[in-house]
Amino acid sequence: MIPLLPRNVLLLSTLFALGACATTAPATTGVTPADTTKVRTSQVRQDAPAEDLSRYRPTFPAPKEPVVPAPKPTVPPTNHVNAQIEQRLRDQAYTNQNVKYAQGYRILAYVGLEREKAMAVRRAIISRYPDETDYLTFKQPVFRLYVGDYLTRLEAEQAMMRIRPLAPRAELESAQVLLNKTAY
Repeated sequence: MIPLLPRNVLLLSTLFALGACATTAPATTGVTPADTTKVRTSQVRQDAPAEDLSRYRPTFPAPKEPVVPAPKPTVPPTNHVNAQIEQRLRDQAYTNQNVKYAQGYRILAYVGLEREKAMAVRRAIISRYPDETDYLTFKQPVFRLYVGDYLTRLEAEQAMMRIRPLAPRAELESAQVLLNKTAY
């Protein structure tokens, strides 16, 4: 059983709460909440000036015009190359013309013991991609079919994705590749 004092305090606080709520609610006579909003706004004085907030708005200075510098006069280049430097450049160009191979990548399309299967893979690749260079090697008893001469791994990976449907076990191998295929 609850003691008498806390029960009276609880009853009294509930009574005060209900009384406070009853006095703050507007008297309604069958008016919906949407209608009460209209009534409240109509009760506000229409001739009252709106609050002026312009003094609280930030002000910014106008942007400045960009300063465009005057175009600088162009100076024509002159060929003041030392004779020794020119000779060394010619020597380097000649040496570079004689370079035929570089480190790159080739696709190993087939490794196996059957020559006919290697030739079938080769024919399938060449028929679909006639620009690709193929290299068929034989070290007894293994046939190896290499495809392409690629200087970068990215080029080789792209080509391998094209060749993969024709040679499912294709993989990349680092190799010395031929430069300037069209010159030979």
